[in-house]
Amino acid sequence: MMTASFVHLHVHSEFSLLDGAARIDQLVQKAAELKMPALAITDHANLYGVIPFYKACLEKGIKPIIGMEIYLIDGDLRDRVTRHTKAPYHLTLLAENEQGYKNLIQLSTIAHTEGYQVLPRINRERLKRYANGLIALSGCTEGEINQLLLEGDIEAARQAASWYADVFGPQRFYLELQDHGTEKERRLNQRILRLHEATQIPLVVTNNVHYVEKQDAELHDVLLAIGQGVTVTDANRSRYETEEYYLKSAEEMASLFVYAKEGLQNTLRIAERCQVEIQLNQHILPRFPLPEGVEAEQYLRQICEEGCVKRYGALHAEVRERLDYELSVITGTGFTDYFLIVWDFMKYAHEQKIATGPGRGSAAGSLVAYALSITNVDPLAHDLLFERFLNPERITMPDIDIDFAVERRDEVIHYVADRYGHDRVAQIITFGTLAARAAVRDVGRALGLSLALVDRVAKMIPQSPSMTFDKAFKLNPDLERLTEENRDVAKLIRLGRGLEGLPRHASTHAAGVVISREPLTEYVPLQEGSEGLLLTQFPMDILEQVGLLKMDFLGLRNLTIIQETLKEMNRQGIPLSLDSLPMEDAKSFAMLTRGETTGVFQLESAGIRNVLRDLKPTCLGDIVAVLALYRPGPMEIIPDYIKAKHGKTPVHYAHPDLEPILQETHGFIIYQEQIMQISSKMAGFTLGEADILRRAVGKKKRELLMEQREKFVAGSIAQGYEEQLANEVYDLIVKFADYGFNKAHSVAYAIIAYQMAYLKANHSIAFMASLLSMSIGSQGKIAEYVEEAKRLRLTVLPPCVNASEALFSVEPDKQAIRFGLAAVKNVGYGAIESIVKERIKAPFSDLVDFCSRVDSRLVNRRVIESLIICGALDSLPGHRAQLLLMLDEAMEKGGTRRKDKEAAQLNLFAFTSEAGSDDKGNQPEKIEYPEVPPFSHIQSLKEEKELLGVYLSGHPLDPYSYLTQHKEVTMIPGMDDLPHQHVVKIVGMITEAKRIQTKKGDPMAFLQVEDKTAQVEVVVFPKIFQTAQPFLYKEAIVVIEGRIDRQGDTPKLIANRIWDGKALPKPQMESVLFIKISPEHERGDTLVRLKELFTKHSGMTPVLLYYEQKKQILRLPNEYRVEANIEILEKMKEIVGDECVIQKELPINGGG
Repeated sequence: MMTASFVHLHVHSEFSLLDGAARIDQLVQKAAELKMPALAITDHANLYGVIPFYKACLEKGIKPIIGMEIYLIDGDLRDRVTRHTKAPYHLTLLAENEQGYKNLIQLSTIAHTEGYQVLPRINRERLKRYANGLIALSGCTEGEINQLLLEGDIEAARQAASWYADVFGPQRFYLELQDHGTEKERRLNQRILRLHEATQIPLVVTNNVHYVEKQDAELHDVLLAIGQGVTVTDANRSRYETEEYYLKSAEEMASLFVYAKEGLQNTLRIAERCQVEIQLNQHILPRFPLPEGVEAEQYLRQICEEGCVKRYGALHAEVRERLDYELSVITGTGFTDYFLIVWDFMKYAHEQKIATGPGRGSAAGSLVAYALSITNVDPLAHDLLFERFLNPERITMPDIDIDFAVERRDEVIHYVADRYGHDRVAQIITFGTLAARAAVRDVGRALGLSLALVDRVAKMIPQSPSMTFDKAFKLNPDLERLTEENRDVAKLIRLGRGLEGLPRHASTHAAGVVISREPLTEYVPLQEGSEGLLLTQFPMDILEQVGLLKMDFLGLRNLTIIQETLKEMNRQGIPLSLDSLPMEDAKSFAMLTRGETTGVFQLESAGIRNVLRDLKPTCLGDIVAVLALYRPGPMEIIPDYIKAKHGKTPVHYAHPDLEPILQETHGFIIYQEQIMQISSKMAGFTLGEADILRRAVGKKKRELLMEQREKFVAGSIAQGYEEQLANEVYDLIVKFADYGFNKAHSVAYAIIAYQMAYLKANHSIAFMASLLSMSIGSQGKIAEYVEEAKRLRLTVLPPCVNASEALFSVEPDKQAIRFGLAAVKNVGYGAIESIVKERIKAPFSDLVDFCSRVDSRLVNRRVIESLIICGALDSLPGHRAQLLLMLDEAMEKGGTRRKDKEAAQLNLFAFTSEAGSDDKGNQPEKIEYPEVPPFSHIQSLKEEKELLGVYLSGHPLDPYSYLTQHKEVTMIPGMDDLPHQHVVKIVGMITEAKRIQTKKGDPMAFLQVEDKTAQVEVVVFPKIFQTAQPFLYKEAIVVIEGRIDRQGDTPKLIANRIWDGKALPKPQMESVLFIKISPEHERGDTLVRLKELFTKHSGMTPVLLYYEQKKQILRLPNEYRVEANIEILEKMKEIVGDECVIQKELPINGGG
């Protein structure tokens, strides 16, 4: 029997979203400080926080009571809610036993699926059906009985109380007394007491807890205002009248309810009766539906052996041994069905031609996964370890994450749901939280502070998923200074800190899917998801603790890019598949060595391009290493690694026995698998033990490090190694444990990177078209990739209603990419479908013809206007200005023509018209185009930029190539990988210029500056502004030298100097021919053949030879100037290679 005098039974945690400000850990800690024997959680209609609450209570020696406050309605759950619908009643439910907990799960699921309209609701019929095992309290002032009592309808209140008592049974329904110091509650409690006397229904005392401490009332009030989207001063908003909704002590509760001692005592009686034990850390794996009479282990072995024969041609000894071992571990750990389930949906994906990735994570180290075509990475060829994936000596649920083509991922999830049952498959919830930055904006709005001030504070907090107020204050001294100087900011930060990390809303995890043996509601509450799928109320980490099978179905756009490129090549009659790609293509590695990796998976950033240029990759293993090294931490060893690769520093091995393990990485420990192999080789560890050591040293806990050192050194001595050597190698392992990356994952992603590099290097038109198509919706990316296509000397044709598809397409006859109509602003897929459907019948002949044939409901005035302005109707008669001016007339005539055609179709005796005439047989009337001048080139460019996100027919910076191509100039995307305070020089056009005054009254400016690929904010302080003011206007061309500032959202530039680009002298230019001489072409015959060509085709173009190995440029004497026509250039390429001949415009005397 509990000896305390009170237990809280009505408690809202942070998971009463935007209403509960009580964090679970703080709630439980406070209850422990108050020496409370038990504590309940009763969030609004959900069980989001149940498992964290349950575990936290057990850790503190407090009995957890699982409950929920439901919204109860009369009538049918399907009845439509209107503004006249009566608000639902509140009712507090507590689980008395496991059956009660299961019924809470059912009720919450029903409320969030069938019953969700405005709020998650339950009706009386469902409540009655799932009342078993539950204790009910009549609720707060919003409870049904309480509402009737407040209305003065005592008889109705008595009948309602009697109904609840009948539903829940004797001693399982209580009249709830609350006192937060309001007049309403004072009146209500008197009436509840009289009802109790009349009905003998027992009383219970609660406090409607919404925050932990009394001083948190202000914080809670701000949270409410955020949830309601109003300011705290809004007179019409819902608010809590007092500051009494906190976790009070037993003494405080006793002093409030001296007249209801039985109600206080009943809290203890209820707590005694509530006995719920939630089973955690079990494995609730689903069963795979097997052919009749076949055991799962037998079936898995059969398909694995068949898969190995397909992969290797025969089950030779190495394959057989590895397969037998892996299958024994899988069977022994009980994960046979798991592998069959994954095999089955991957088989479906392959049959449906849904692109899948080669692998992800440690699963790529499994031969079974490779044999089942779950992965496409040969673990034997790449020396990958199964134990890194599934360790028989530390059994955890295997984790196979799968990449699918992004646009078809949902098909696989629906297949799984159909296969195992929609009640057994769900997507996984995740909670958006009030991160520091978001908290500032939300709190600022709730307090009614000026947008400018809130924006200023928010931008002082760097945008990063892990950013906190504490980190922001350390990174930005200005934030601390402003907080000290400004009272409003101090309050904003104080309240923001208080709300930081609270869940703000629920959403769907990007990849997570859970599959259950039984209906999911046996273990977890659900709610409505998207695309006809349910959503778990527990997030991913909690589902793993419950023991359910979780998988990640990820959508990867790069797989679509690869697949669409292959389709295009096959359409062109070039048979190509991923299996047929050569993995040692010289052209691909040459492109990687040049760092030309725009659009290549994992290799796009400026920093990694620099690494590739220095590393000069020559095989897939080099890409694997780059992906493993280019991360915070291991990045610092990249220079040493590159020197070792190129033989500029000697490779050192602590012992010759380590050479086979570390040779591929030039003596460095880069992969986690290498730590395991070293432990196995030197200390005689099994690979399972080696994986345990790898995990232990990664945690950097002193006791674990010492324990593993002793084992490693003892094992090494037993293997015949000296103690000093063993300690040295262990120190190396500890040092590199932070750097170690999962090799299996790196190999899998390096394969995707290489595949994309190959396609870009060898089939650039098809690749770039696919890349651009997958970038629709991101104008910045389209601009970047169009510029890259131009750099590759590909033609990007403008959008055209007579030629464009929805996506970017290849026009093989023109060897060009055609701009996709879906990338045009204001043009939707419905409009595009109508346009393409009509133009297949016959090309559009003019604007009236276009307007008469497309569906005017989809292709409306706004759509046509956008198409005209961006140039998509340039193939029709008339220029853009004319077409715009006559658009209304054309739409009217088109409408008339369409009606005439429809009328003619109703005439059963109408004859088919001749092409080019209307349905009456008349030739279309001649169109008169208005006499107006065409748009200027600059105006056309502006309109293109607005509607396409890119300058297509030119660029305002084109006349300034002598500035943009200067070696000191950095392209704006190149700033992404440069450090804070790094000085760069950019050339661009000002797209926005905002002038302001400092507190001292000095003028300064904020600029938006863009080059051909991206834009950046530039801050111009007063000193620089004084000299640069005359040319700081919109559309000015400027050269800016400045420092990179990384303290805000994205890097910005603090200007040190600014030049007027239009005023800088333009150097005289000349066309120059560059010929790269690679080491293999430094032979005499190559130079002799070139000399013969120069002499035979003498002309005016100077020639520069670039010797790749020596990195030297030699300008040939004038007697070797050449006639640089296409025929001569092709002959030069035959001698030195396609990529080695380039013609450029350079300043005179600037080439050497």
